[in-house]
Amino acid sequence: MAQKPAQNPNYKVIAENRRARYDYAIQDDLECGIELQGSEVKSLRTGQSNIAESYAAVENGELWLTNSYIAPYEQAMFGHEDRRRRKLLVNKRELARLWSETARKGMTLVPLVLYFNHRGMAKVKIGIAKGKRAPDKRETAAKRDWQRQKQRLLKEHG
Repeated sequence: MAQKPAQNPNYKVIAENRRARYDYAIQDDLECGIELQGSEVKSLRTGQSNIAESYAAVENGELWLTNSYIAPYEQAMFGHEDRRRRKLLVNKRELARLWSETARKGMTLVPLVLYFNHRGMAKVKIGIAKGKRAPDKRETAAKRDWQRQKQRLLKEHG
């Protein structure tokens, strides 16, 4: 991730897709801006969002975040649709790279983290990923369990 909260008071993680690293092998990641309405920003400041079942795709030369949830903000005069498609902001070179990566077999764009950066701007970290099969997932789970057990043993004997 970008910076730790202790170093920067403005940095704040809003939503994290923890399942993405289990379901996908992340090969690269990219920070993207996100085009939001005013009531969406207010709702994000209260931390009411979810990106667990969302995905990103390049369509008609633009990058879109689909199926992400941002709760409606009650005090807003003009509300927003909670599951609308939101445009992600990247430069042309990055967009071309993402498009070529997803054109390859099995590659997809998965949102990993939705956060406010050190300047207070809402950002999404997108991962270029390849879907894992069941044996790969079992291997990941076994590795994670071994790491936990190793830490437990070091804690007991150290």
